[in-house]
Amino acid sequence: MSEGGAAGMAEQSVRWGILATGGIAAAFAADLVDLPDAEIVAVASRSAGAAEGFAERFGIGRAYGDWESLARDEDVDVVYVATPHSAHRAAAGLCLEAGRNVLCEKAFTVNGREAEELVALAKEHDRFLMEAMWTYCNPLVRRLTALVGDGAIGEVRTVQADFGLEGPFPPAHRLRDPALGGGALLDLGVYPVSFAHLLLGEPDGMSARAVLSEEGVDLQTGALLSWESGALAMLHCSIAGGTGTTASVTGSHGRIDIPDGFFNPERFVLHRDGRDPEEFAMDPADGPRTTLRHEAREVMRALRAGEKESPLVPLSGTLAVMRTLDALREQIGVRYPGEA
Repeated sequence: MSEGGAAGMAEQSVRWGILATGGIAAAFAADLVDLPDAEIVAVASRSAGAAEGFAERFGIGRAYGDWESLARDEDVDVVYVATPHSAHRAAAGLCLEAGRNVLCEKAFTVNGREAEELVALAKEHDRFLMEAMWTYCNPLVRRLTALVGDGAIGEVRTVQADFGLEGPFPPAHRLRDPALGGGALLDLGVYPVSFAHLLLGEPDGMSARAVLSEEGVDLQTGALLSWESGALAMLHCSIAGGTGTTASVTGSHGRIDIPDGFFNPERFVLHRDGRDPEEFAMDPADGPRTTLRHEAREVMRALRAGEKESPLVPLSGTLAVMRTLDALREQIGVRYPGEA
């Protein structure tokens, strides 16, 4: 959909370009290959060898050893940016300026200023832009939010969520590298924060504490977010210990528990006052639990409809999450190179 608009896309595959060749790019490519209305036409890396190897693995016709060539490829309808988040501003910005639509991994950028710049570029060039927050596109999470919105548990009072990896990660690992936006908060904490935002919107107040590494990134962070309604969110992320990745949403008349992998769940349990618990499970027709296809489908739906952003992952919500992450980093004292 480079110049022809949405009209011609209803009858043809959406043509994807993939920028970067790491693990998440490979997972996304594997899911795209399984979608009959998607086609990967190009891949780019700063290493020609990496791009060529990725192209051979997934049967992609064009492999570029630089980002600019992919950004200028008129046969690409949308680019999936899968670099570390420290490079999102540069990579996604390059694509938007060249007229490409963009799906950009999370954390969307290193900070709110960069996120605002990307949103402004998308509007300036009249392009589609979306954060790859697969949680928001997950059918089971959408069912959960619909139940909450319909008052199944009454007014939301508390949200609890955690995401931790066991580690330990050596000092040279990207998760401990300030130049790559390292630390638990941006890599993992974005999920609990986004989950709380999904249910309650942008918080009115917050406090946080963290344990920092010698490099100055957070090994683990605990945060308490608050809303004028009286709701609270208790969130935790860590690269120093594996957690259950659970979540719980408590309301005035019940509770919803996600017992595992809340960011991409396969089931949750609804507890309503005075009733037996109800379990909701992923429909097998929606694919395996780890799939990224739901966000890809949402991008393709939006492109065919001529939309410039997704109602499931609105840019206003992405910017709000980035403001919260900025404020939490300010409290725990984590700054990245180039930040004031």
